[in-house]
Amino acid sequence: MNTATQSQERSLLRRIIDIPFGWQVLAGLVLGVVLGFVAISIGPVGEDPNWLTVTLKTIGSIFVTLLKALVPPLVFLAIVSSIANLRQVTNAARLAGKTLLWFAITSLVAVAIGLALGIFTAPGSNTAVTAAEAKRVGTQGGWLDFLGGLVPSNFLGLGAHVSSDGSASVSFDTLQILVISIAVGIAALSVGEKAEPFLKLTSSLLEIVQKILWWVIRLAPIGTVGLLGNAVVSYGWGTIGSLGVFVADIYIGILLVFLIVYPAILKLNGLSVRSFYRGVWPATSLAFVSRSSLGTMPMTQTVTTENLGVPRHYASFAVPLGATTKMDGCAAIYPALAAIFVANFFGVPLGITDYLLIVVVAVFGSAATAGVTGATVMLTLTLSTLGLPLEGVGLLLAVDPILDMGRTALNVTGQALVPVIVSAREKILDRKVYDSAAGRETFANLEDREHATA
Repeated sequence: MNTATQSQERSLLRRIIDIPFGWQVLAGLVLGVVLGFVAISIGPVGEDPNWLTVTLKTIGSIFVTLLKALVPPLVFLAIVSSIANLRQVTNAARLAGKTLLWFAITSLVAVAIGLALGIFTAPGSNTAVTAAEAKRVGTQGGWLDFLGGLVPSNFLGLGAHVSSDGSASVSFDTLQILVISIAVGIAALSVGEKAEPFLKLTSSLLEIVQKILWWVIRLAPIGTVGLLGNAVVSYGWGTIGSLGVFVADIYIGILLVFLIVYPAILKLNGLSVRSFYRGVWPATSLAFVSRSSLGTMPMTQTVTTENLGVPRHYASFAVPLGATTKMDGCAAIYPALAAIFVANFFGVPLGITDYLLIVVVAVFGSAATAGVTGATVMLTLTLSTLGLPLEGVGLLLAVDPILDMGRTALNVTGQALVPVIVSAREKILDRKVYDSAAGRETFANLEDREHATA
């Protein structure tokens, strides 16, 4: 290969990299849907899926596995570092309190919208699914399970499972890791100067883990092709159609919060709606694909500081906290609508007390989701609180991956919104950065600036 050809290839690669990350993900979405329908048209080979279906599933599975592999160290290091960073924050208690308050306010509005949609449309009474599809799931979240789950079984929050065929697998409990991380962070602050070497090591390790995660995030457009293509093959329009009212309710609720509630909050605080969405878009689009608030956290933190002007010392506390506890999609809209769906389906009437319980669970129980894909634990926690059949969870599992994309995108957008609002109200927001065109920068530029200023 001659020098001229190599130069042209490098130039082409650079032009591809310079395409805004959101557009790369959007291209992956479109290509994934197209390839999914192509795979359906090819059909199975005997009793086995065709080569394209297997390829799409493998690509998507590898991408999600890579993200999940980084979650345990990321949670531990991010939470410990975020608590340690409170040392550098003036009025840290005040900022932490306001952050939690705005988390609760936005969750309250989101769950109210979910309840209103559910009451108005009665999604469980307008469905084609049958009672045969109702089944309990292995992952449940009653209040006793939730409270018991707060107690770590070991320091790393790890567990082992042996399947019926004798194979062993290791899993992690994100909620337990969260509890351990908070305890370690508070202990480090209490120790004082003697903990400085540990905190410096933690900060360095966090940078290393985030760097690796940036490499994984670069694969998101390719992962999108696999995830969307496999979703089309696996679920198709028939499954979505059987739960059409419920699916529509979820996405209507997400859009109402995303396009009306959040903009209204921004306007009430004198902030440009266009600047916010332009700045947060790289994180929102990545969240839609990855279905993981924790996997998106480095991107969320970067756009929050570099595009939206939130001070780094405050963002390094608020964003990790939000990535583990702030879930307007998974912990507010979704469980509210799902609970009403299950009640409708099994003919269980709900009263005002039940609706209030849904609100309480949404506002105070969102840590149960812990920033990982899916919201099954939060849903079972809500159903068990209301005394509704847990078998109802099985009715909704078929469309959960499709819903989880929108839910996670809303989660991450809200996780960036709250630090912006608190910073603006505390007059520590860099308005020049917020109002600039930083949101138009490429993904590569964001990564380079993040590590240049870390």
